[in-house]
Amino acid sequence: MSVVQSEAIGRTAVPPKGVGPMQRREVRLAFLMLAPTFLIILVIVLGPLLANFWISVKPVGLADLRPPAVLVNERVRGKPKVAGDVVTLEYRLRNSSQDKEIRHVVLNDTLPIGFVPGKLPDACRLNDRALICDIGTVPGKWRDRLQLEGTAEQAFLELKRPGRESEPVISGDADNILTSFEFTLDNFRKVFDSDEFWSVLRVTLYYTIFGTGGAVVLGLFAAQLLNTPFKGRGIMRGLFLFPYVSPVIAVAFTWVVLFDPFSGTLNALLTKMGVVDGPINFFGQRAIEYQIFGLQLEFPLALTTVIVFEAWRYFPLSFLFILARMQSVNTDMYEAAEMDGATPMQQFWYISLPQLMGILSVLFLLRFIWTFNKFDDIFLLTGGNAGTRTLTVDVYEQGFALSNLGAGAAVAVVVFVVLVAFATLFLHFSPKEEGI
Repeated sequence: MSVVQSEAIGRTAVPPKGVGPMQRREVRLAFLMLAPTFLIILVIVLGPLLANFWISVKPVGLADLRPPAVLVNERVRGKPKVAGDVVTLEYRLRNSSQDKEIRHVVLNDTLPIGFVPGKLPDACRLNDRALICDIGTVPGKWRDRLQLEGTAEQAFLELKRPGRESEPVISGDADNILTSFEFTLDNFRKVFDSDEFWSVLRVTLYYTIFGTGGAVVLGLFAAQLLNTPFKGRGIMRGLFLFPYVSPVIAVAFTWVVLFDPFSGTLNALLTKMGVVDGPINFFGQRAIEYQIFGLQLEFPLALTTVIVFEAWRYFPLSFLFILARMQSVNTDMYEAAEMDGATPMQQFWYISLPQLMGILSVLFLLRFIWTFNKFDDIFLLTGGNAGTRTLTVDVYEQGFALSNLGAGAAVAVVVFVVLVAFATLFLHFSPKEEGI
């Protein structure tokens, strides 16, 4: 074989570099097929988030969710007995907004059959039986009545529900604060200028850090306990899942009953055993004062009780993840450590823990985000009272209890920013799991 033939064969054996036209078409087709899925995910995720940012810079309350409109109520005054009796057709009008004007207000209605109108109001005109009233611009809190006096004919007397044959239609133009381009930072100023906000933020961080740490530590302890084979281990694993799979309303109500200061089981036991002099309101008492080394200190009782509930309820999730990771660790490492005389504590510290750092980091991050956003647990246990008010409870209080949706959305934006900052820093500095 000649040198030229050998070089030609070598050139044909080497695959061409780059992506060919067929591969590029397949890539484009794959993106086109996945585009609807990506679009749906973006709408579901980014839609509410962008709406929350939009509302946070709007001076909007609950009453502003609907644009201002003129409400009308039609009534027939008088009870005619015979044809020719006087009847009054009355329209009660009011502006639904307390401070926003409505422009170009026009009322349209069809007069009842057999109703012969007399003198029309100045703003109204009649086209056959079609009534048109050009009211113009009405201010906030505006109320008025339009009355049309007339006489009833026989056809009107035969109507079962006079005035109900047609519904009055009213139109008008008003500025919708939700869709307008009027922006303000007053919501954020109101949030950050409040001393209560910083107190709520401290409570939220305290609740989140200790609640997350407690759930992860309890899950680690439970996984270590149930990783060793023993009789009845499967039943114990199932029992450990009960706090997590039980409905939150059921477990919250159970804890409230057990910790009740008057009829609770825990208070009865503590009192009978002489541990406390009287019943303790675990969910209603803000703090307990005590002295240590001559210093007067306060222990946040209600907040600590809620944290204990948080750790107890959500440790099964950590337990499942950690147990699954433990069972994937090569047992030869533990056998070699035992032969070298390592104690169980040393095996855990030098073998198990390095293998679990990755899953522990992920669990802490997820539980931190979920606990920071928790609302139902605290609301069911304390309602945010006794020093347990967190940012999520504050969002509810601002948006619905005080009817200030803008301020509530501003607090929600703060929650989002804090979580994004924490997640970014945590992912950057979090420890990585060692290889087996």
